[in-house]
Amino acid sequence: MNNTNIYQKRRAALAKKIRMNSGGGIAIVATAPELPRNRDSDFPYRHDSDFFYLTGFEEPGATLVMKVDQNSEETHLFCRPKDTEREVWDGIRLGPEAAPKTLGVDSAHSNVELDTKLSELLADQDAVYIRLAESAETDRRLRHWMKQVRQQSRAGINPPSEFHDVDVLIHEMRLFKDAHEIDIMRRAAAISARAHIRAMQICKPGMREYQLEAELLHEFRNSGAQSVAYNSIVAGGANSCILHYRAGSTELKNSELCLIDAGCELDGYASDITRTFPVSGKFSGPQRALYDITLAAQEAAIAATKPGNTFMQPHEAALKVLTQGLLDEKLLKLAELGSLENAIETAAYRRFYMHRTSHWLGMDVHDVGSYREPSDANISDEKPWRVLRPGMVITIEPGLYIRPAAEVDERFWNIGIRIEDDAVINDSGCELISRGAPVKADEIEALMKNQ
Repeated sequence: MNNTNIYQKRRAALAKKIRMNSGGGIAIVATAPELPRNRDSDFPYRHDSDFFYLTGFEEPGATLVMKVDQNSEETHLFCRPKDTEREVWDGIRLGPEAAPKTLGVDSAHSNVELDTKLSELLADQDAVYIRLAESAETDRRLRHWMKQVRQQSRAGINPPSEFHDVDVLIHEMRLFKDAHEIDIMRRAAAISARAHIRAMQICKPGMREYQLEAELLHEFRNSGAQSVAYNSIVAGGANSCILHYRAGSTELKNSELCLIDAGCELDGYASDITRTFPVSGKFSGPQRALYDITLAAQEAAIAATKPGNTFMQPHEAALKVLTQGLLDEKLLKLAELGSLENAIETAAYRRFYMHRTSHWLGMDVHDVGSYREPSDANISDEKPWRVLRPGMVITIEPGLYIRPAAEVDERFWNIGIRIEDDAVINDSGCELISRGAPVKADEIEALMKNQ
């Protein structure tokens, strides 16, 4: 199957969902706008994930419109027209003339015609599928289109009367990855794993965080990835206890750990890996104790990441191991808490572990899809946690973060550890696609010793 067929099948699947939901209607999905960085300079452009999922088209200034009825669907792409002068400065445009054959859409138009054509396409349609309350600009344009249709009422033309959030339908589709998507994600994870290895091998006391970040970026781009999937976290020493720390100028010190949370984006799909390693190449006793607890928690979560379990079960499995480890190391006091169960129930662990163990992964690093089961008339008002099914992709990332405090053993101060891998749910359990980067403490030490 070529890529054009992949996107055609996705559009057909969306059309089927629209038919099931309302019998038909118009779906409108625009790509992301270009954003200015400063004078005469834009931020690097990145397409909208939903739009790309349905079209495979990466240019700005584009909108997909699907007209769906009970028996068929029409796909219209609005894109930038060819412009010789602008193409000299900004690059070649596909243009509406070439778009139908290249992208497999039924017709294509200049984006200058969007407002006029939309009023025609919306005429006598009962339902509109659009991103509801996305932005003031989207709302303004929808009001404009509706006004144009209403002005034709004396000609017997009726405007749409139903409005649905198209994201709900698309995001449910995106939650389940097909073989094409999983193949890209495997390759993205492999690139990111090599970047983590590169950082471990190059790391030396006295380096700066930004220097390791540069090594990550070199490996990403040198391996063909188009971008980072998110801003890379390279955190030395006390910075490792800041969850969303950005790589800065802090010097990496011999006695401290370095936490790297970094992944590339390849062909529109993210990877997300975290590794924690000693700057010296050798874990200290307290560092190794907490590292082994965190790794054991990840292994428990991995064992619980399988079809039929809920999204929360891996987190619960990790939490039990982490909390027991905190009790064993006396960072939590059993005499005060009474039992492991009470330590979990009272959330005593939260000062040292304050995030969930997993999130969806896909085109976005925190990918779309409900973490609760879809609405069903046969279930209670409180929707249960999502049941894991083959094709879903999640991260598994337990951590421990020990900040200085009077009641905390000084040996553990400023130790921040997170271990994260990417897991594809399959029929029997899950496939870890990011284990190209070593994860066991002995393996990390051996790698850094041989650098």
